[in-house]
Amino acid sequence: EVQLVESGGGLVQAGGSLRLSCAASGFTFDDYAIGWFRQGPGKEREGVSCISNSDGSTTYADSVKGRFTISSDHAKNTVYLQMNSLKPEDTAVYYCAAAWVPTTLATMPPPSEFDYWGQGTQVTVSS
Repeated sequence: EVQLVESGGGLVQAGGSLRLSCAASGFTFDDYAIGWFRQGPGKEREGVSCISNSDGSTTYADSVKGRFTISSDHAKNTVYLQMNSLKPEDTAVYYCAAAWVPTTLATMPPPSEFDYWGQGTQVTVSS
């Protein structure tokens, strides 16, 4: 059974940090890219960052470049999203998802290319 389980969300003040985790199981981790998406209240789902587990290439949305860092621990089949300098506009439910991407990431794949999704974790940034 494929599972993606997010954790690490919570309430933080503006300027603070959180680290989200996405624990994956049930598929060949090294063959997939893991992406983070978010959906804020009244907003459309937005791709935040993605990492290829085949070659380590990464992508970031312009809105988070320089503040968020994605990384992958192959021993634990877990992808992390370190979020620093958080802003109130980062408030959203954050989801991780897995896509079979056999090439180097050039851009964030669209949501339609992601086969598996987690249940989401809430991040709230207070001003």
